[in-house]
Amino acid sequence: MEWVRDEFVISTDKDRLQTALIYKFLIEESYWANTRSADQMELAVENSLCFGVYQGQKQIGFARVISDLGTFAYLGDVFILKEFRGQGISKWLMETIISHPDLQGLRRWILATKDAHGLYEQFGFTSLKFPERWMERAEPNAYN
Repeated sequence: MEWVRDEFVISTDKDRLQTALIYKFLIEESYWANTRSADQMELAVENSLCFGVYQGQKQIGFARVISDLGTFAYLGDVFILKEFRGQGISKWLMETIISHPDLQGLRRWILATKDAHGLYEQFGFTSLKFPERWMERAEPNAYN
């Protein structure tokens, strides 16, 4: 699928993804994936519904959704390159993800963020309603 706004395109075509750019961003600029290996990143992309954001042929953003497409979705690895921030692209990316036809009717979406609560709250994300029901098994240094 593809969405166009001005000179920007969002696409779910994995063949368009510039995995070297994604990996470089995750390793050098993210706090959540800076210890991820290239093999882990490629496996994660392969098994996710991915959204690439492009200006012409240049990839400028990315997000992926892990979902059973029936009840649950996890949103992760969301980014827009620094030089393209402040133009509403991240909001458009979120609108596109939330409205994707394969992701409708889900009972629950989750994500983890250290610093982008304001963005995600605009799309209905809140703190856990019942945090006492949730558990995790995290590897040491999973999210530095």
